[in-house]
Amino acid sequence: MFGENRVQEAQAKYPELREEFPDLALHLIGPLQTNKVRDAVVLFDVIESVDRLRLAQALAGEMERSGRRPPCLIEVNTGEEPQKAGIMPADADSFIIECRERLDLPIIGLMCVPPLEEEPAPHFALLREIARRNGLEILSMGMSADFEKAIRFGATHVRVGTAIFGARGTRD
Repeated sequence: MFGENRVQEAQAKYPELREEFPDLALHLIGPLQTNKVRDAVVLFDVIESVDRLRLAQALAGEMERSGRRPPCLIEVNTGEEPQKAGIMPADADSFIIECRERLDLPIIGLMCVPPLEEEPAPHFALLREIARRNGLEILSMGMSADFEKAIRFGATHVRVGTAIFGARGTRD
């Protein structure tokens, strides 16, 4: 299972890898622009960054058009950081209902990226509680620096690219 931050980077790398490794699963873990929805629905097996109504509507429309329905996770801005994407925790329950019931999106879980300067445990606990209330089993939380703590709070998916590949600026 691989995660990619950008649609364009995945388009450049994964079609060839998929030919060689057909069981490869590709998750979009970065932000998704509405103008990239068609490409994302075709390319990704899971979209982890549904973070606003306009995007959810675009995904629903493309899934209806194409017949392809990759499972989705809703990104929750647990730190309520204005510079970050994600649904505010207070709006998460109603957004989940909107996505599932009105838009018929295949919502299977939640994703969060806690603020770097804060202890992540309360954020992981908050995401776990929102998921519990809404009957969602998938929790994508935790990165290279805090994945062990995330697992203790119920993470089913962790993002450890930096631990494996190094920081983005240092890759060859």
